[in-house]
Amino acid sequence: MKRQKRAAAIHDISCFGKCSLTVALPILSAAGIETAVIPTAVLSTHTGGFTDFTYRDLTADIRPIMAHWKSLKLDFDAVYSGYLGSFEQVSIVKDFIKMFRSDETLVLVDPAMADGGQLYKTFEPPFVEEMKGLCAHADLIVPNITEAAMLTGETYRDGPYEKAYIERLLRGLLSLGARQAVLTGVWFDERQYGAASLGCSDSAPHYVFSPRVDGFYHGTGDVFASALLAARMNGRSLEDSARIAVDLTCGSILRTKAAGTDLRFGVNFEEGLPAFIRALGL
Repeated sequence: MKRQKRAAAIHDISCFGKCSLTVALPILSAAGIETAVIPTAVLSTHTGGFTDFTYRDLTADIRPIMAHWKSLKLDFDAVYSGYLGSFEQVSIVKDFIKMFRSDETLVLVDPAMADGGQLYKTFEPPFVEEMKGLCAHADLIVPNITEAAMLTGETYRDGPYEKAYIERLLRGLLSLGARQAVLTGVWFDERQYGAASLGCSDSAPHYVFSPRVDGFYHGTGDVFASALLAARMNGRSLEDSARIAVDLTCGSILRTKAAGTDLRFGVNFEEGLPAFIRALGL
């Protein structure tokens, strides 16, 4: 029997409202990946559309967790970071990568900090430079259009997009130091919505699309990035991994829309896991 792969997921926990670790952990686990978690904060709900949520910062706990793991001589096939709430947390994740990375470790950074042309309210412009520094340590980065524009210095544009603009963003992302980049939120017409991927050795981007569904669905970026990482760790190509991730994300949105679920609660990715596992060939 082959050795089970192990990932370290560094995200916050929203106790209700599916996103971050409550999405990453089940998706990676369903893909057969042992997932160790470092929670950066605990919230009663995520911050999108909810009020009066509780928040407990766990920054002070991260380095002791790292030290304990190092004493256990743990190693990781992947390191996966998502939303980081401060400069200090970004710095700690850089140190985590240095401490646990081997030649075989895949580092995925989701530079979760902005959407809709604007930084999240919790961040100021200097945070973009800090996130650039983290992306330089990544093998694979997975930003949305807003984040990609901020990281590369391109002017943010609303869609529909031109292929030349998407390619400039992707090549700009690779210039930060990553070997591969996947850009989410790509669309060229009103019918389709998806992602574009590019590796350092690729001559042109690869595109994958699904039917476009109107509305803002919380947690879909985490569903996509988690599925993408799971597919890459199971030996799928970047293009195939993007297709698998788009399919799981789109199916989750369609189920949620059909059920009329409150969009703040997150998407129904759980019922898509059997098809996701089959797509991985497990």
